[in-house]
Amino acid sequence: MDIRKILLAGNLAGALFVCGGFAAAQSLITQNVDETKLVTLTGNTRPAATAANDRGPVAGDLLLDHMYLQLERAPAVQASIDALVAQLHDPTSAQFHNWLTADEVANRFGPADHDVTSIVNWLESHGFTINTVYGANGVIDFSGTAAAVKQAFHTEIHNLMVQGVPHIANMSDPQIPAALAPAIHGVVSMNDFRPKPLNKPRPQYSYSTSNNEYFALVPGDLATIYDINPVFNAGITGRGQTIVVVEDTLLYSTKDWDAFRQTFGLDKKFPHGSLKQVQPQPAGGSKGSPSCANPGVNGDDGEAALDVEWSSAAAPDAAIVLAACNDTNVAFGGYIAMQNLLTAHGAPPGIFSVSYGESETDDGECYNIYINRLYELAVLEGVSVFAAAGDSGADISDDGNPTATSGINVSAFASTPYNVAVGGTDFADGYLNDYSTYWSLTNGKYYNSALSYVPEIPWNDSCASVLAANYLGYATTYGVGGFCNSSIGANFIDTAGGSGGPSACATGNPKVPGVVSGSCQGYRKPSYQYLVGTPNDGVRDLPDVSLFASNGFWGHYYVFCYTDPTPGYYGAPCTGAPANWSGAGGTSFASPIMAAIQALANQASGSAYQGNPNYVYYLLAAKLSGSKAIAACNSTLGGAVGPQCVFHDVTLGDNDLPCTPYLDGKTKVGTFDCYLPSGTYGVLSTSDKSYQPAYATHSGWDFATGLGSVNAFNLVKNWPGSALR
Repeated sequence: MDIRKILLAGNLAGALFVCGGFAAAQSLITQNVDETKLVTLTGNTRPAATAANDRGPVAGDLLLDHMYLQLERAPAVQASIDALVAQLHDPTSAQFHNWLTADEVANRFGPADHDVTSIVNWLESHGFTINTVYGANGVIDFSGTAAAVKQAFHTEIHNLMVQGVPHIANMSDPQIPAALAPAIHGVVSMNDFRPKPLNKPRPQYSYSTSNNEYFALVPGDLATIYDINPVFNAGITGRGQTIVVVEDTLLYSTKDWDAFRQTFGLDKKFPHGSLKQVQPQPAGGSKGSPSCANPGVNGDDGEAALDVEWSSAAAPDAAIVLAACNDTNVAFGGYIAMQNLLTAHGAPPGIFSVSYGESETDDGECYNIYINRLYELAVLEGVSVFAAAGDSGADISDDGNPTATSGINVSAFASTPYNVAVGGTDFADGYLNDYSTYWSLTNGKYYNSALSYVPEIPWNDSCASVLAANYLGYATTYGVGGFCNSSIGANFIDTAGGSGGPSACATGNPKVPGVVSGSCQGYRKPSYQYLVGTPNDGVRDLPDVSLFASNGFWGHYYVFCYTDPTPGYYGAPCTGAPANWSGAGGTSFASPIMAAIQALANQASGSAYQGNPNYVYYLLAAKLSGSKAIAACNSTLGGAVGPQCVFHDVTLGDNDLPCTPYLDGKTKVGTFDCYLPSGTYGVLSTSDKSYQPAYATHSGWDFATGLGSVNAFNLVKNWPGSALR
């Protein structure tokens, strides 16, 4: 069966719905299907799918809607893609910036017709509905019942209860006929665990500055601190650029975006900014239920509000597009939206920001590879992807838990070589007891009060922060006499902070669920990271850059307009002074802001497409990597940093976390990357036997803040082809 001939003939009744076409690739399937000869697809089971959490099988007729089958590539095809990505970013190459369309990617690198047909026939023989085939990133979207999954994939879908929350998941890795295995990497997801939005509402701390309400960050402060104002003054405001924020919810009200822009004067000074919400469908349609169903409004709408507002704050004349699809019981709506936009016919939007995350170990190998290839597709098309690095220090697996129990983990949503991972900082003025140098006690017309660049430290809300410990008179964070085991430190048993660390479980299977172990391996270190002093670990390291992301620990946080009054959310009326509005932090803010700063660089260069900006970021950092240049860019200099600095080198503090060998405070799971010499709480460490904090800052690139934060004017001015001088 030649699927392309069927489509051309218009006989759509029995045809597939195809996004991006098919490739004339060599087939990987060379044998007839024999259902008695099976192969296990490893890396396809959620760590929480354990006997302790098991509550029995789901009903056989439960529909699993829009499962993704990630197809495999021949090594030679992947090598060709890797070479092309390098050439697309090499100014000396004839391929430099010759971006491909989704159709071209599918035709050059997509799965072979024969393989797709064989797999589709096999799925349909087991009663599955084929919704869409995405040729560009090699994904088959299919739906079917739990009974069909059991019959075809030889695994059962069960009900789980995980930390008091009901879930469903497959209880073992699926199996498929050996004949199909060369062309199938795995099933991306057979569970309903969804990524978390990476924001942290502002808490009330037991110690803080008495006037911290004056230091809530507003757009005017952002523009002053990160030197965006000179870019605006040069007429570079994001006009003509599109920034997509990826969500699984719509906004509670678009009036919140309007109020944000009106309150802070963005609408008057920058009248071309726009906001649109879309639910993108596959280019070829969907044979089953809509691929992108309207998600309505849910508990993630606060995330959506801050994403659209703060991306607009940094690129106020840009077109902000909120792309959202409803989560299914096996798929994240944000990635459905992103995939449909990237595989559409015609040019995609130039910049995406993703503010959700889960750890590599939790997602499993197949989901990780799916994310990797989705972002890879974006880069082949010239699209820049920014991803929040995470809000739980070096242990993404324990985001939201009081302590780290799973050791060092990074976010699978940010760890690919194809995206910019954006970490989080805090301001150091509180630690230095020097607010007056950097902030006016009198607000400007639009509530702004920042006077200059403010020294930065890693965002860290926990007792494991050596700066917090020293500030309150403790010599150490660990041990019986350390801050984490003190009566005051008990108020700061928390895992909130900017994330970073090495990719360590992008592929392979953890021996211990949720912990880097077993056959886990990280993504190979991309070439751009060899330009600066990243660790000699051979793997992708996070983050790349950082921006302010604190939720108030040292008296600073972001304000945003979010009026959803639903109980349990944190909406508030956008009336009066912004100090009364919703307040939060998180790398969820940092990612869309950095995406917007990139939009300014794109506008200055005259192109909406720059591919992976890391190739330029690291090159610019390497040009200023001499000891004298780095010293002049030390963030602790505050407003006295050198005028040439593209990045502010954060050298004070850490993003360490408290750790215990217990899950939920009672179930002993062992010690993973936890230095616990005495007392109840240890601190996250690269050694269990000595204090090696994960992670401390130092001169140059580090796991706590990457290259550091950005000077937007110098970044835009030094961007290749920039009109700003």
